Amino acid sequence: MTFPSARTPARVRRWAGAAALVAGSVALAACSSDDPVPVSGDTSAPTKKPRPSSSKEPSEQPTSGSASASSEPSEPASTAVPVYYVGDGPGGRPVLFREFHRVTGDPLTEAARLVAGGGEPDDPDYRTLWPQVEITSARAADGVLVVDIPSDAFTERPDGMSKRAARLAVQQLVYTLQGVQQERLPVQLTRGGSDPRIFGLRADAPFEQVSALRTLSLVNITSPAEGATVTGDTLTVTGVANSFEASGPCRLLAGDQEVALAAYQAEGWMEDRLFPFEVELPLADAGTGDVVLQCETDDPSGGAEGNGPSVDTKLIHVG
Repeated sequence: MTFPSARTPARVRRWAGAAALVAGSVALAACSSDDPVPVSGDTSAPTKKPRPSSSKEPSEQPTSGSASASSEPSEPASTAVPVYYVGDGPGGRPVLFREFHRVTGDPLTEAARLVAGGGEPDDPDYRTLWPQVEITSARAADGVLVVDIPSDAFTERPDGMSKRAARLAVQQLVYTLQGVQQERLPVQLTRGGSDPRIFGLRADAPFEQVSALRTLSLVNITSPAEGATVTGDTLTVTGVANSFEASGPCRLLAGDQEVALAAYQAEGWMEDRLFPFEVELPLADAGTGDVVLQCETDDPSGGAEGNGPSVDTKLIHVG
């Protein structure tokens, strides 16, 4: 198949890169050959819409010295953090998708609170499996990520939560905190009361990360983010995937009409991890208004076998 050629890159107006997180990801990727980062290599961290305890734009760190009486008070610095939410994979099986959010305060604690019902994902296709659970703090200590939950609520699973959903809820927290810390450390929950369980699962030992290929969506768009406005001749799409022969389609849909199509080529496949990709889609036929960006894994059987491809979508606005 012949795919459209790239032209002038589009400008994503609404979202900016999170420099601190990007620098940390690049440094870790350069320092290790076995990829300790939960989702490897992808360093595009768009700024997200405001959340509880978050701000829309990153602010400068306050400088030392006395401020004059007429100086505007400086806003608290914010940090971009990856947060893993649940969405539907092939056949409706729930899997984890990653979003970036900006938070103020301690990044580990605030990211854990977002997972535990303290905020909503930007993409309406995503959700958290956690009921509202109070988290006092999350911190790294002695090779473990420790999460303090002062209440003894939810030692048993909430009504309607299966055992598999309980395990996936815990993995939401594990992948999120490891992504913030940029280390694959186990996660230890400390509970109020005498029963250490959470959602019916034993929590007296740390939780390890489980297989990425069994837990994560096999394609996940990083940029543009949900709700972004883009302009220009082409749209640059970044994400992570693990697809047959490292390739799959990205397309723009205006209603039921496909207005652009291109194939991404990820940096690898088959290993138990996701690999970054970048692809450009032409905007010449997209017009203006809302369109859906859709990226998929390749389905070599053409739907004849299995549950079909993994899919991620973002609603964006072409200005």
